[in-house]
Amino acid sequence: MSAGGPDVNPAPGPAPRGPGRATGFLFLLGTLGCVAALAATYYFFVRTTTGQFIDESALVEAVEIHGAAGKASNKLLDWLPALSALIASVVVIFVTVARRRWAAAGIAIAAAAGANVATQVLKDLVPVRPFRGIETLEFNSLPSGHTTLAASAAAAVFLMVSPRWRPLAGFLGGSFAVATGVSTLINQWHRPADVVAAFLVVGAFMLPAGWLIMRKGPRWNVWDGYNGHWASARLWVAVPVLAGLTSAAVATYSLLKIAPGPGQEGSTTNYFWAGTSLIVITGYLATVAGVWLFGHAARRRRAASGA
Repeated sequence: MSAGGPDVNPAPGPAPRGPGRATGFLFLLGTLGCVAALAATYYFFVRTTTGQFIDESALVEAVEIHGAAGKASNKLLDWLPALSALIASVVVIFVTVARRRWAAAGIAIAAAAGANVATQVLKDLVPVRPFRGIETLEFNSLPSGHTTLAASAAAAVFLMVSPRWRPLAGFLGGSFAVATGVSTLINQWHRPADVVAAFLVVGAFMLPAGWLIMRKGPRWNVWDGYNGHWASARLWVAVPVLAGLTSAAVATYSLLKIAPGPGQEGSTTNYFWAGTSLIVITGYLATVAGVWLFGHAARRRRAASGA
């Protein structure tokens, strides 16, 4: 049975245990963390010389690997609006109708729409990039609209499915959002900071929405924990963790190659790889944190022997 069980008249069984401790506080802390990180991202990468240089260098160096990767990523970006809408619509409509999660659907759709509207508003309200001695386009491109669209669609699906499906949905949705963000960099549509900002905007909207959904649907936000179902296997958490650690190693190596010192290199793609790693780390860190938080907040079924 997909996406858990129906919301109405669940099968009789042992009473589920309550959600993890301090869940409301953790959702609030996560939301405030996204807002604070968004402000910090804007300040460092837009208002400081060092941040502008790193961000702009990654964008400029993307041309070096544009080739086949650019063609593939460009196709993804061309199809992105339709693909995001299709994926989110199919899952949300199916779960809403089949599982009667009307309130959850309304909350998830409203949050996704809010994140996309906020991204466009921020583009207009945030001041133009100040001149800090770095040759760069003055107009504001932060946050990335394409990344916001992909990440919010993935997050809406994540919120709608049952807890046992969320580890898999988180991994697939996070990978989709990360691939979109990297594609905007490869095609020189957006700087790395624009993509990171988009992830944070989506998080700031989806975390409160998730908290409301957990409260509105306590009967279906129940699971057996990790490895209780193939879609809740710890593998789906381990893979993004491994990808994040690998990206951190790539970023460290790339930055060390261009750091002042005897072995300093004139960068050709080091800033690009560091920027790409930042996107991957942020996207998968958000994925892992979201899977953990929602798993912590979901109620656990009691074992029959301990009921």
